[in-house]
Amino acid sequence: MGTEGRGFSLSQDFINGAVDGCVMPVLDAPPFRLDVDRVLTFTGLHQGNRRIETIIQELIETVLPVARPKALYRVAYVEKREGDSVYIDGVYFTSHVLRVNLEAVERIFPYAATCGTELDRIHFSTRDYVKQYYLDGIKELALRSATRHLAQQLQKTYALKQISRMNPGSLEDWPLSQQKALFTLLGDVQAHIGITLTKHYIMTPIKSVSGIYFPTQIRFESCQLCPRPLCRRRRAPYDPDVVKTYASPPIENPPQNR
Repeated sequence: MGTEGRGFSLSQDFINGAVDGCVMPVLDAPPFRLDVDRVLTFTGLHQGNRRIETIIQELIETVLPVARPKALYRVAYVEKREGDSVYIDGVYFTSHVLRVNLEAVERIFPYAATCGTELDRIHFSTRDYVKQYYLDGIKELALRSATRHLAQQLQKTYALKQISRMNPGSLEDWPLSQQKALFTLLGDVQAHIGITLTKHYIMTPIKSVSGIYFPTQIRFESCQLCPRPLCRRRRAPYDPDVVKTYASPPIENPPQNR
């Protein structure tokens, strides 16, 4: 059984604003698609439990009328590179891996995406662990819908053949505390898509993500550098050979911007 949420279209104001470097919200243009099988697969369970399937279907019917996963981005430029640091439109970031990834890149796309405050307002009894568990999975799917659509729009709007991304906190090399600098670069994220940042650099809604998209010839995933096992969010296998390419010391004399 499948159900679709309401679809959204991107306005021309959004396209023009984004190209000019303004921060604008992105509404997820394709309908947010959900069905019982997809939720079961994502949460790692199998079909056959009618009680669980009924709970998931009821959740889907509750979620879809209000679900508004969304994202924003802006166009930014690497201004200077020093050691393991990069300056992006006047904002300072420190990460050896980010520095290496942006070595030959000028234009980048800082972004934030969320499952939406609308889904975050749905609550059940703290004792209803089953519903909470599957609602959490649905929120994650909503977030993935927003980031997937954002990536597609970036590639289409800027004629990018391939893009990769990095996220503060996904690697020890780029700590979660750098969320503060990223939100400074993005502007008023809360006003646009409802994401707030706590004093400990945690985003709310919890099912939110921020980071930097950048054009690349070879696909990069932070997961390639992370040996953590059994991660549901893993997008690529751990690759020791890729780890070696980032193990070199920082560049002492970075090239000047062109």
